[in-house]
Amino acid sequence: MLPAVVMACWHITTASSASANSLTDTGNGAILPATARGPSTRPPYGETYFHHPSGRASDGRLIIDFIVEALRVPEPTPYLAGETAVDFRHGANFAVGGATALDPAFLESRGVEASTVSASLRNETSWFRDTLQLLAGSSAHEQRKVVASSLFYFGEIGVNDYFYALFSNGGTVDLANDLVPHIISVVRSALIAVIAAGARTVVVTGMLPLGCEPQLLALFPGGADDYDPASGCITRFNEVAELHNRELNLMLRNLGRARPGVSVLYADIYRPIADAVASPAKYGHHLR
Repeated sequence: MLPAVVMACWHITTASSASANSLTDTGNGAILPATARGPSTRPPYGETYFHHPSGRASDGRLIIDFIVEALRVPEPTPYLAGETAVDFRHGANFAVGGATALDPAFLESRGVEASTVSASLRNETSWFRDTLQLLAGSSAHEQRKVVASSLFYFGEIGVNDYFYALFSNGGTVDLANDLVPHIISVVRSALIAVIAAGARTVVVTGMLPLGCEPQLLALFPGGADDYDPASGCITRFNEVAELHNRELNLMLRNLGRARPGVSVLYADIYRPIADAVASPAKYGHHLR
């Protein structure tokens, strides 16, 4: 059976690891001091499935919950909720709601206001290394055994970076687009770190259709030409996500070719979300 871990932009399944932001976070954001009293720690969050706030920025389950269910493995422990190796025997989740791929200092240097960033991919990668040390000690052989038997799931890394860029004073699509190569680069570095540690199976999630985000739709109303006629989403923001996904796919293909024996897989969430937004009735949601 696979171990399971999730990192803030990724996830480990016994040792499976994953990391990401609030779309993957199952509890770290509710514990991290900077975000511990956030909205997701109070109802109505969690009321649909867990019937109480569960540490998830949702009233129900996240993608990672369905993956764990499909693999028939236990839920990985949020990194900040564990203390001993026993706590992480079924994996670790390093995702933090609001986390960015890039460090706040770098974002600030590019003109992006990032003073409220709670964590970055660098923090999550460091947590992964700490957890691996806890699980396998200082033995390189034991560490590689743990990592090789794990599934690594990287969530939609970078979504918060793009949000910060678009919400910054004077933020533009050009500013968000300028971040794409830097985000892809740090994702590649994190992937290389887990592969170097012995990972054999890594799943990397692409970017969601940013222009379909309710918050962006509410804050950036535009003219008729700004919206996709099929979905009603903001076209120019979706184009940022599409650029990200093209560059991510290219990087993953190159990385996979350079690492024979390692499965580096791309998980598309752009199309399913865009389809659901365009045709809600098809997926069981009926507008009233």
